[in-house]
Amino acid sequence: MSWKEKAAPQRWVENFSDSLFRYAIVRVNDRETARDLVQDTLLSGLQNVSSFRGDSAEKTWLFTILKNKIIDHYRRSSTDKIVSFEDLDESFNLGDYFDKEGEWNESARPISWTGSGHDDYGSKEFHEILQRCLVRLTVQCRAVFSMKYLEELESDEICKRLSVSASNYWVIMHRAKLMLRRCIEKNWIES
Repeated sequence: MSWKEKAAPQRWVENFSDSLFRYAIVRVNDRETARDLVQDTLLSGLQNVSSFRGDSAEKTWLFTILKNKIIDHYRRSSTDKIVSFEDLDESFNLGDYFDKEGEWNESARPISWTGSGHDDYGSKEFHEILQRCLVRLTVQCRAVFSMKYLEELESDEICKRLSVSASNYWVIMHRAKLMLRRCIEKNWIES
């Protein structure tokens, strides 16, 4: 029996929608957007089922479609094509973090997270705080950070997919990390 005879698009919603939604919500941090992306994924899969060769499982194929839908969402949502340090909000100043040699300023040195009473970084509470902090990032910062650390894409692939230069990618990533660090320290370490 071929994969086409085993394929059951009519059961995709029942079999895969929950796991597709969980995957999407972590990456876009918006329930309505995640629902829309899953719906678009299932519709796209249904429209293109005849092109599915069966080289992978249906679930894997649908997740690949969803990943591409998420990247398209980030690309469409990103209004700031170029972010430079000069464009950062007034509360963000590189001099607050680094000296002229690029070393950490003593007052900005990262807080040690070990021994803070919050050693379980796998805990539900930590992940909830991380998700709340991710939501606070700009769309472009969240897209770059998520693609790098959740999708595990290479930097050059992220630049290509989001149409940003390598230097702009590093500015965006640096900003995302600093903003996440500040948010996590404030809401996790200092709480």
